[in-house]
Amino acid sequence: MARFGNNKKKAFVKPVMKKPKPGNVDHITGDKIPKSFVFSRGKLPGPLKQLEMDLRKLMLPYTALKLKEKKRNNLKDFLNVAGPMGVTHFLILSKTETAPYLRVARTPQGPTLTFKIKEYSLAADVAQAQLRPRSPKDLFQNPPLIVLSGFGTGEQHLKLTTIMFQNIFPAIDINTVKLASCQRIVLLNYNKETKLVDFRHYSIRLQPIGVSRRIRKFVQNHQVPDLRNLQDVSDFVTKAGYGSESEADDEAATVTLASDLGRVNQASSKSAVKLQEIGPRMTLQLVKVEEGLCSGVVIFNEYGNAADTKRQGKQKDAEDLEDVERDGDEGEEDQEDDEED
Repeated sequence: MARFGNNKKKAFVKPVMKKPKPGNVDHITGDKIPKSFVFSRGKLPGPLKQLEMDLRKLMLPYTALKLKEKKRNNLKDFLNVAGPMGVTHFLILSKTETAPYLRVARTPQGPTLTFKIKEYSLAADVAQAQLRPRSPKDLFQNPPLIVLSGFGTGEQHLKLTTIMFQNIFPAIDINTVKLASCQRIVLLNYNKETKLVDFRHYSIRLQPIGVSRRIRKFVQNHQVPDLRNLQDVSDFVTKAGYGSESEADDEAATVTLASDLGRVNQASSKSAVKLQEIGPRMTLQLVKVEEGLCSGVVIFNEYGNAADTKRQGKQKDAEDLEDVERDGDEGEEDQEDDEED
């Protein structure tokens, strides 16, 4: 008697492909949204520690604002954590005997840009120097825009600098971007003569043209104005000294809005673009570009080779730069000693 096997076909289960979370993908490029770690190597004085916190705040929302650091942590420790968290860039502060340094690196394989911090001002210093500091609650909910100026000289190290900073923040599509999300701007200006980079951080606000400051405050604050000393409500609008501000009528600084932005700035109306510095502020000098992550082939060195360094009297600067490179090595040695103990 013939035996018949089980002729039932096995069900084919289509494998489920895990899609990246929408919040982690740039809707313009399709790539992962750039994220960063801002940390230090070696011991930093108080002002530089505050500069580190200011830089973390600047890099919001795609950075670890409360990143914990330990003395025994080395570069590999941060790199091991960066992969699973999707971190694409490191901003590393360090201090030698003569100057502070900032390294900007792409993970996991570089390149690395090393900047000497010639001058810097903290965000608190910038705010203290202003009559009306501006810091809305939602100012850091969206990443800043990036503007680069003066880098188009054709030199390789400046091209790498341009690419690095262009990719450190998410790209924007001018056709779909929401105006409400454009609240901050980071400006880097390269001076060909001094070879210095001016690093500035501004907040953006729009001010309607032809509307007095008194009316703007009334609409924005939702408060009943004080009319006790006025004869008529029209005096509130036309009172001398509260007319349109002349500085807002500069045609070169005005835009026509495509959509409503808040209660005051309406679509199809003209508004003046106002930039207010919020810090931190830095003056940087690019001194070295390495192919790898804080290591590898040196693509650019401001101080040249050893012979050029001695001839130009820059031996101290070159030694200072070597101290910066040893920061990571010392951290690794400390960790190995702890493991042996």
